[in-house]
Amino acid sequence: MPAAALGTAEWYRHFGTVDAPGSSPCYADWSLHIAEDPGLIARIDRWPYNKRQPLLMLAAARFLGAGVSPYPEFRAFLDEHWAEISRTVMSRATQTNEVGRCATLLPSLAAIAAAEGRPLALIEVGASAGLALFPDRYSYEFDDGATVTRLGPGTSGLPSARSGLPPAGSGLPPAGSGHRPEPPVLRCRTAGPVPLPDSLPSVVWRAGIDLNPLDVRNPDDVAWLEALIWPEQEFRRDRLRRAIAVARHDPPLLVAGDLNEQLLSLAGQAPPDAALVVFHSAVMGYVSAGGRSRFRASMQSLARDRGCHWLSNEGETVIIQEDGSVVVPEMDPARLRGNFLLLHNGQPVAITGPHGQSLDWL
Repeated sequence: MPAAALGTAEWYRHFGTVDAPGSSPCYADWSLHIAEDPGLIARIDRWPYNKRQPLLMLAAARFLGAGVSPYPEFRAFLDEHWAEISRTVMSRATQTNEVGRCATLLPSLAAIAAAEGRPLALIEVGASAGLALFPDRYSYEFDDGATVTRLGPGTSGLPSARSGLPPAGSGLPPAGSGHRPEPPVLRCRTAGPVPLPDSLPSVVWRAGIDLNPLDVRNPDDVAWLEALIWPEQEFRRDRLRRAIAVARHDPPLLVAGDLNEQLLSLAGQAPPDAALVVFHSAVMGYVSAGGRSRFRASMQSLARDRGCHWLSNEGETVIIQEDGSVVVPEMDPARLRGNFLLLHNGQPVAITGPHGQSLDWL
């Protein structure tokens, strides 16, 4: 989320020029037209500031049936369904449960498990439906341009010569069946000395916190998760559905509430003989500066009292220190534009693609 000083038109213009072009030509086009549409901007400005974000409004329209179309058709859809769109915006949030981010977190999670010599206990703050809590249940393909390293449940990470990658497959078992569903394949481009593991780490406990947790067994919640996928990204929709099938097979513990109110008590439920990791992706932009400071204090307390590890995967503009500075390594700012910065216990370790599509180790 851009800084609060950003006006609504500028927000949509930023989304249309920086965030969307590489992923969704449709959203880029719509957002740029909205930025130049004073009448529509005036309507959006009637919502609370945090409800004006482009992805939330666009997802609400998609949730209600807006198809990929030229802007004039989309604008007509907005006019016809504005009351429903407003209700959806006010009742929903951008809880994009991007399972692809597990690929950028996996090397750090595996390194923590190896260093600790213990299995992991995971807590995700801003967990949505908890799909990122299953890094040990998904399959991965890490591509450095020369070789592809494949990892999955019960397999070793053996590199092979790069070749055309096969499709993820098809045919999911029905929800509630006794068969473990086929996992999504999370593909990630890598650069630098990424510490790829030989196998997936063991996870013995997993839990999440969200203001409004989504239930993978609820068709409405599943439809909302799908609406948050950008229109052209059918591969993300496919892996979302596969991740939902995995989560339905063994739903995680999800706690409703503010992260600062729930974190310490939830951490107290984690098995004491497991290595505790608290992680989050694209969450801190929705937390006030005071809330971030309080969260940081909680993480310092957990590190001191529990030996907890902290993985933060966020846009660089919200990685704020107590002195007001931003934690970014010295580098060309263009490397971070439109990307996330992954930190382990406050130290930058990698630049990551926001949907888990790339991992550039520092």
